[in-house]
Amino acid sequence: MTITVYVPNDSSAVSLGADRVAKAITAEAERRGLSIRLVRNGSFGMYWLEPLVEVVTGQGRVGYGPVQASDVTSLFDANFLQGGTHALSLGIVEDLPYLKKQQRLTFARIGKTSPTCLDDYLAYDGYRGLAHALAMSQADIVKAVTDSGLRGRGGAAFPTGIKWNTVLNTDADQKYIICNADEGDSGTFSDRMVMEGDPFVLIEGMTIAGIAVGATQGYIYLRVEYPHAHIALNTAIANAYQVGYLGEDIQGSGKTFHLEVRLGAGAYICGEETSLMESLEGKRGLVRFKPPLPAIRGLFGKPTVVNNVISLASVPIILDKGGDYYRDFGMGRSRGTLPLQLAGNIKHAGLVELAFGLTLRELLYDFGGGSASGRPIKAVQVGGPLGAYLPESQFDTPLDYEAFAAQWTVLGHGGVVVFDDTVDMAKMAKYSMEFCAIESCGKCTPCRIGSTRGYEVMDEIINGHNVEYNAKLLRDLCNTLLNGSLCALGGMTPYPVLSALNHFPKDFGIDEPAQVA
Repeated sequence: MTITVYVPNDSSAVSLGADRVAKAITAEAERRGLSIRLVRNGSFGMYWLEPLVEVVTGQGRVGYGPVQASDVTSLFDANFLQGGTHALSLGIVEDLPYLKKQQRLTFARIGKTSPTCLDDYLAYDGYRGLAHALAMSQADIVKAVTDSGLRGRGGAAFPTGIKWNTVLNTDADQKYIICNADEGDSGTFSDRMVMEGDPFVLIEGMTIAGIAVGATQGYIYLRVEYPHAHIALNTAIANAYQVGYLGEDIQGSGKTFHLEVRLGAGAYICGEETSLMESLEGKRGLVRFKPPLPAIRGLFGKPTVVNNVISLASVPIILDKGGDYYRDFGMGRSRGTLPLQLAGNIKHAGLVELAFGLTLRELLYDFGGGSASGRPIKAVQVGGPLGAYLPESQFDTPLDYEAFAAQWTVLGHGGVVVFDDTVDMAKMAKYSMEFCAIESCGKCTPCRIGSTRGYEVMDEIINGHNVEYNAKLLRDLCNTLLNGSLCALGGMTPYPVLSALNHFPKDFGIDEPAQVA
């Protein structure tokens, strides 16, 4: 009897030795004359357990982890192919509390399937959303997305349905769908996990978007630092073309949608949608003035939908189960689920997909298990390198766009970076200014010059030079950046800087109570 064994090919798992583990399992099975079928799957996002090896048994998929190549012989000795007990035994993987407590909609397949196998995708409800979309009018598709309450999962949280409706109702001889896959925020990896672990869900979502608004060409703008995702996407796209899920006559519907991957060159600014379009057009990545909006005059001057990976990957389940189904998850104006990424000084680093409404404290301790160092958590940065630093007093804030905005912070892409009580928040604020100075496109003066001056002022503060005066100067400079920058790179750099200054003044050598910005 042939036994199926799963070993992730997710790049994080590979970096921890998954390829070596897969090779060792195959070699050991051959040496013992055992018949196995080795499948390379995506990761469930429990990175403290990677490489996670699963064996299909009569009771379910039994997990072992973290497994290294040196553990493989002892696993075979323990009869792990029949679910035998071993020091690395985890039991049935889907019953692990970290997974069982989640609400996986966008990530429903990731970890369960072979990423580029179309048969696997179809077996787990793949392309059902597209089938429904092909039987609907364009307006009804857009209405379903609008009714779902889906908002952009990349930062601004703009309602997806409104953007699609604008493109639908703008006349043009050509329209485009762009997936912003330039995932550059610190502590974020959900886009990468989708593209490496379930690329068809992104392809399906983009195809539905194209049909909805009348766009016949799509581009995935992928960050160059994701070579594994690049391979997975191109393989899946080729497979989709081969069986008619992309091309001139999608599944005999007469609808057309073409898709290709374009690599960015490593500029953080190209995560901003207008800079991204400049780059796609072969130009330097500079921010455009708005208006006109990309939905009216975007790529090559044509109406363009620009959404990020998670937004587009959420579309298939909305078209499969209906907008009301998706809207029933979440709270307030934040509907559906958000893949949250735990990184930094955290015991259980990984991905958690849950409906909006969970508190940051529940995420950090119920899922993250507290700090990896065992020390108290002092600060958490949510929303990437431009996100604010939240102190412990704000850990009970629900994960909701409006609740975060009320605290003068952003939920953004859902990246959560954790720091224990040994962190120096003044140095973290200095890093934020340095990051902006390095990554600025240079088009507007507040960002180009202000970030460099901010870095210099932070140096003065950290070195104890005229701290009170320089702290006031820093606030004035942040006010200029906040209100005068052309895009969110300069406009949001004050968030981490001022939050650090307000909540952790002693790290700046200031004893007085925090001054609210």
